[in-house]
Amino acid sequence: MEWTRSETLALAANSCTYCHGLGLRTGRRGHDKPCLCVFRSVFRICFGRFRLCYEREKHKTGVSLEGNVWGRKNEEYVVDFLNVTRRALSEEDWRIFNYHYLMGADWRLCTRKLGIDRGTFFHEIYRITQRLGRVYRELHPYPLFPLDEYFHGSTREQGRLIEFRDARREGPSFTPPLREAA
Repeated sequence: MEWTRSETLALAANSCTYCHGLGLRTGRRGHDKPCLCVFRSVFRICFGRFRLCYEREKHKTGVSLEGNVWGRKNEEYVVDFLNVTRRALSEEDWRIFNYHYLMGADWRLCTRKLGIDRGTFFHEIYRITQRLGRVYRELHPYPLFPLDEYFHGSTREQGRLIEFRDARREGPSFTPPLREAA
């Protein structure tokens, strides 16, 4: 998975002491890699959308046609989010995630229920959000992030259509590219 500076710059925390708000850090071999604050940001965005989809009243969600298949994207996102999260986390991490994020318990209740101290709890939360942010973005073939691609399809085809329209304006000598077999 290739991360670009333009992709990580908008997600990076301005107060991050590692990347200084740029979103990319230089790795051990000299390659740029995303900062952990970017992964936490991806997690927060995906979790916010999960809560919005989960709390939305069922009669207000619409059915959409994607290709030849009818679907309920909000309900599909909730199920995908939970399944991907469950698969990506160990049993202990899932318990922490379940208590804190799904059940909404604060740190005091979580530490008492899980039998860990406050510092360990917050270190685990940071580690879990970083791991899940990476998983949500790098999931193949259909990542949960970016949300617009998940809910509205890939924007790559739209980019081709714009290129085709712009090329038509150049003159009659333009021949459109052959469509790829679906």
